[in-house]
Amino acid sequence: MSVSRILKWITGGLEAVLGIPVIGATIIIGFSWLPLVFMLAFHIVTLVLTKKDGGASTGSILGIITSCIGWIPFAGMIMHILSAIFLMIDAAKPDDKTIKNVVA
Repeated sequence: MSVSRILKWITGGLEAVLGIPVIGATIIIGFSWLPLVFMLAFHIVTLVLTKKDGGASTGSILGIITSCIGWIPFAGMIMHILSAIFLMIDAAKPDDKTIKNVVA
């Protein structure tokens, strides 16, 4: 399993926690919106490694968008949940390099 897939599982889990209505809002507001900045950086790193490994980047791109608009109360919650779903779906898919190695 590549590093990018592991990071997708981690970022997907963190997005899922931030998508829980009361808990996610408490975390984000309690830390003065710093979790959104942290997640933005985390998604960018994940996207760069995903591109390097040849994996699906939909979840990471959606996570970057979510981190930028996550401060909007209900839209942020919905976006966190969607990001978590897409990240975990992307993490479950094998990387393109893995498929090429199996076929070759």
